Amino acid sequence: MHADEAAAGGTADAAAGRTAEAPAGNRRSGAVAALAGLATEPGVAKPDPILIVDNVVRRFGGLTAVNVEHVEIQRGSITALIGPNGAGKTTFFNQLTGFDTADSGEWTFNGRRMNGVAAHKIARIGMVRTFQLTKALSKLTVLENMRLGAQGQIGEGFLRALIPALWRGQEDEITERAEELLKRFKLDAKRGDFAGSLSGGQRKLLEMARALMVKPELVMLDEPMAGVNPALTQSLLGHVKDLREQGMTVLFVEHDMDMVRDISDWVIVMAQGSVIAEGPPDTIMSDPRVVDAYLGAHHDTPLSAEEEERQLAEAEAELEEGAPVQEPAADGKDAPAPGEDAPAQEGAGR
Repeated sequence: MHADEAAAGGTADAAAGRTAEAPAGNRRSGAVAALAGLATEPGVAKPDPILIVDNVVRRFGGLTAVNVEHVEIQRGSITALIGPNGAGKTTFFNQLTGFDTADSGEWTFNGRRMNGVAAHKIARIGMVRTFQLTKALSKLTVLENMRLGAQGQIGEGFLRALIPALWRGQEDEITERAEELLKRFKLDAKRGDFAGSLSGGQRKLLEMARALMVKPELVMLDEPMAGVNPALTQSLLGHVKDLREQGMTVLFVEHDMDMVRDISDWVIVMAQGSVIAEGPPDTIMSDPRVVDAYLGAHHDTPLSAEEEERQLAEAEAELEEGAPVQEPAADGKDAPAPGEDAPAQEGAGR
């Protein structure tokens, strides 16, 4: 059913929310307009979803890590996926991108069912991701890492690799595209350096640039700012925004609420494996369900007098239980405290 809806959405005009066809520079306003007026409830339908998820469940033993009933990602927008630690965000990413297998459920990308599709095939289709911990190949140069990201390379076959005339032209084109991306991400000066010599922030930039070698439609970023030097944060933010301006859809996991407010058009909130809220950034930041998920349901409720007395009695009891017991001396006088010398007895030395 949802695949049919996606196909119908794929033929919608700009008024129905096809922001990817908007002129560069107007895509954020187009994305915001497409999402305006939608209900802030989990699973709300989008005008033109590129990704539709239904009833995805992932369990580890008795723990249900992911239990997402329905989620849609709007095409041409930047969507943030937020939630407390342990909410299941990265596990959810892993299901969608083929790095883990869901116990049940289904999801479609551009109307195509993706259940059971291998990770490398998902990337070829146009749905790529980055990781919390970067996956750069440290013993290869920055440029070699970029070349590896290109798809359909003729020279990857053993026999064809023996005939340079078959693949030399394509490799030159791949190298040219890699050079352009490195220049855009300001890594061109590092092109000949080993990837292992880059800083954490530079590796994040390299991983994002390498993902673009696939020419994706949907880019999924898992905590792109984690461990990044503040000096590179604004650069990364600019590159994420630029993905939308180039017509791509972005779904990213992040804990930095200032970043989420700055660049996202829509926010999805997870807690305990489930989606609990969706909406525009400003609305989500003040949503009681979101505040409760992060701070607890009773974080701002004043205590009653009885509750205060009960908590005080419990604290005093804990202190008394932890206090050292001091044994009286044999003559009834207090024993010396630990570390003190015993008092000299009268008549000693006479």
